[in-house]
Formats: sequence, C-alpha cells, structure tokens
Amino acid sequence: MDMNQISKITIACDLFNSGASISHIALSLNIHRETVGIWISQIQIYGLNKFIDIYLNAKKCPRPNRQTHGSIKNLVWNIRERERHCCGQKIQYFLNLEHNVNISVPKIYEILSEKYIIKSKWKKNIKRGSIPIPLKPREYIQMDSVDFGKIYAFTAIDVFTREIDVLLRPSLTSVDGLVFLNLSMQRRFNGHVDLIQTDGGSEFEADFKNNVLNYTTKHRISSPYRKNEQSFIESFNRTLRKECLGWSKYKVTDITAMSKEVDQFINRYHYHRPHLGLGMRPPLG
Repeated sequence: MDMNQISKITIACDLFNSGASISHIALSLNIHRETVGIWISQIQIYGLNKFIDIYLNAKKCPRPNRQTHGSIKNLVWNIRERERHCCGQKIQYFLNLEHNVNISVPKIYEILSEKYIIKSKWKKNIKRGSIPIPLKPREYIQMDSVDFGKIYAFTAIDVFTREIDVLLRPSLTSVDGLVFLNLSMQRRFNGHVDLIQTDGGSEFEADFKNNVLNYTTKHRISSPYRKNEQSFIESFNRTLRKECLGWSKYKVTDITAMSKEVDQFINRYHYHRPHLGLGMRPPLG
C-alpha cells in the first residue's frame, strides 16, 4: 500500500514538473485534488526525497485516539434522553444551538455507543414477509402509538373485525408498550393471535419485543416509510383524533378525564358507529 502511494507521489511530482495541472494529476491517479495539492506543496518545500522520508515516518507512528471531554459526553447523553432517543443529526443540532458545541455525527454515535445499544440502519432489501390477508378474527393485529403531548395513546386493531383497543400512558417506553400488550391481549383479543404487526418505534422494542411472542405466533415489523403497511391502524389513529381526542397537547394530569372519553369512544365505535369496510355496520354490532 505504502509503495503504491510512493509511486503515485513520484508520478505526481513528475507530472507537475512537466506542466500538468493539479486537477489533471488528481484525475490521472484517481486521488482527491486536495491530496495532490498537499503533496506538491510539501515537495516544493522539502524536495521529493525528503518528503517521501517524512511521509513514510508519519505512516509508522500510530495516531492517538481523539478523546472527547466527559462534559461533552454528558451533554450528548442528556439530549438523547430529553429528546426521546432522537438521532445523531438532531443531537448535533441541539449541541450547536444550545451549547455552541460542534462535533461530527459519527463522533456523536461513538459517544452514544458507550452508554446505549445503537440499532443498525434499516436495510432496504431486508425480508419482512408478506402482508397477510386475514380470513377470520384474531389472525392479524396492527399496533401503533399516537403522541398527545405528555400523554401517549397506544392503539391496536383487528384487521378482519375492525375491533380496536386504546390505552393512554404517561410515557412512551417499551415498558409502556408491554403494559398495553398485556392488557389489550387479555381484555380484547382473547390472549393469542396469529400475527402482531408494529412499526420500528422504541416503544415496541426491548420489554415489548421480549414478551410479544407470548401472545402471537409471529411479530412482524412494518417496513419504514411505507405507511400502507400500517394502513388500518393509521386510519384508526386519525379517527381517534378526529372523533375523540383531537390534535391538542395534553398534560399528564389530564389522563383520567381523557381515559373516560376514550372508553366512551371505544364503546360507540364498537356498537354504534357504522364502518364502511364492514358494509356500514359497527364492528361488534
């Protein structure tokens, strides 16, 4: 590798001395233009042989790891928690905005990996299995969550019967997801279904994911950026907003009153409200 680079340095010097431009040299050697410019400037200062000696000696010395101050790490971790496990780009934004600190996104993820298990990026062609077409009740349940400020609605729907369930929680963690899973499956979906589908949100990871197979034969995670894979639950979420809770942001202290409204809405949805997908009859009517 080094000898190949030394050959390129020598050729770059010869081409420059023959009148070739730095851009032409970079294109000919398939090297970045800035790299060629640095080589030529150093050769003009030290001469070709001296620069090659400096280059080889520099390659032999191990580079020390760049250390990040502990206070910067704490800022990264605190923003991560405060912003509900946001991505590195958003952490970079808040660091710059609030603390005038500028570090790269890769360095932010390196800091995060010291404290958290960082999920790998979604793979475009990962096989998730086909979306089933249910032929009977309890074959296919979709689950999701809806943000209402300081309160979060966990939602579920039986795709065949359109039977739904809703639970309000004061936080959006995998523990809350597990609470909803346990309650919903026991009180609404007879304890076991063929397939439960969720998105890739953190509320459906960890505790939820470790227990979901107690209630289903298969847990499917919908493909990112494809809302049609969660179309039934997304449609219901809009109905929940439009006909029950609206688009307001609520406080934790509102959860009792909101829960009463949700219970009334669920009863009306199941026994009174006609559903287009069911031939204008209620799901349980």
